Amino acid sequence: MTAHYVILPVILPAVIAGLMVLFARHPAAQRLGAVVGLAGLMGLALYNLAQASLGPTAYFLGNWPAPFGIVLILDRLSALMLALLAGLAGVVMAYVLATGADRRGTYFHPLFMFQLMGLNGAFLTADTFNLFVFFEVLLIASYGLMVQGGGAERMRAGLQYVVFNLLGSTVFLFALATIYALTGTLNMADLAQKLPLLPPEDAALIRVAAVLLLVVFAIKAALVPLQFWLPRSYSAAPAPVAALFAVMTKLGAYAMIRFGTLVFPPSLAATAALWGDVLWGAALLSIGVGALGVVAVSRLAPLIGFAIIGSMGVVVLTLSQFTAPALAAALYYALHSTLAAATLFLLLDMISARRGSDDLAQAGPKMAQGGLLAGLFMVAAVAMVGLPPLCGFVGKLQVLQALSAHAPVAWSAILLGTLVTMVGFARAGSALFWRVDGAQAVIIHPAQPMAFAPIFVLLAALIALSLLAAPVAAWLGGAAAELIVPQAYIGVQSLPRVVP
Repeated sequence: MTAHYVILPVILPAVIAGLMVLFARHPAAQRLGAVVGLAGLMGLALYNLAQASLGPTAYFLGNWPAPFGIVLILDRLSALMLALLAGLAGVVMAYVLATGADRRGTYFHPLFMFQLMGLNGAFLTADTFNLFVFFEVLLIASYGLMVQGGGAERMRAGLQYVVFNLLGSTVFLFALATIYALTGTLNMADLAQKLPLLPPEDAALIRVAAVLLLVVFAIKAALVPLQFWLPRSYSAAPAPVAALFAVMTKLGAYAMIRFGTLVFPPSLAATAALWGDVLWGAALLSIGVGALGVVAVSRLAPLIGFAIIGSMGVVVLTLSQFTAPALAAALYYALHSTLAAATLFLLLDMISARRGSDDLAQAGPKMAQGGLLAGLFMVAAVAMVGLPPLCGFVGKLQVLQALSAHAPVAWSAILLGTLVTMVGFARAGSALFWRVDGAQAVIIHPAQPMAFAPIFVLLAALIALSLLAAPVAAWLGGAAAELIVPQAYIGVQSLPRVVP
């Protein structure tokens, strides 16, 4: 039986997005399509998680073998990212429907679905060129989502975002051309087998290709010094869209893990510890810049953006070791930081609507549901900073344990970053909820009880990730072991296949 469930996460949102374009003048039909599509994606994500636990599965489009055909592979890592994306997209869509945020643009729902198509394809593809293609699909869709509703500031930030990522795309093409000239293939499993066999005189070109790809993935992950696009872009985007974008930086980390364990592993003589050394330095800088940004900015939106940069620094610092315990810890922390950042962005939308702005420098009016929002913000901030008892603290304990061999440097950076970030969030909470100008009239805002439900779901997921830390860590340990020894991922492409 052909494993069609592997390709369905790419096909389903693409088909629904196409149908939505046809019914662009019927918002109710678009909303129905979004609900049906996301329900299907969440069901597929759960099924794929179960299937991935049994081992990798390959899907060959047109039954063409590598390196000529398009190959999708489902393993534990890709299944994990599919599930994270489907769950987050479902929660964000529930918030969008509850608040009516989708009414700001005619093509919000088709762009949303194309964004999911690009991300799902990037997580599943086993071919480097198709990874580039899916990067471009999600870039176009994310730009459209970012500028929904218009406005000069949003257009400027969107232009900066596109230009910066197009430069990354250009670098990506140079890297692909170099790799193909050396090996005659862009299939990841083929590259894993062919790169070690190249003659020593090609080692310099291999290193060039590795560095170029590392630059591309560092842009996606917003690592210092390539992080400039993130705070402004995420601040300018509608807050629910920014909540979905919280998973996009994890695509950069995903690509680093995939290529760093499969294509350019530490055992490859031509690159050796190149990726690990570069990522180590960039991650330390990201932790510092992220923490300082949190205490320096005067608006809540860029504050969350800098917190994401800092959290990505922790993730990349850990995965740069490319050992099974380090990868498992990095994946756990990536899960936590994605959910925490999305929660904060949804709260940002609520706070800004009730306060009139997210400016931390000026006192605002007393907010409707201010007490509830203050409590939710405190819980989300505790999670994002990584304080007990939530999963951010559990994740940092796993990270510190995985980095015990580098304790003086790594532990100091992470703990100091945590302290500074905590001060920044405490300052923000004080400015938002305690510094109130009684002379200002209260902004009348509907209660929107259904809009709080997605935030409670995200917080429940963070609590569940804390309570189920042991079984989740065990499953992630299996995923990390599968990555460190990728023979199953490589071998699944040579198994007998049934024509679709």
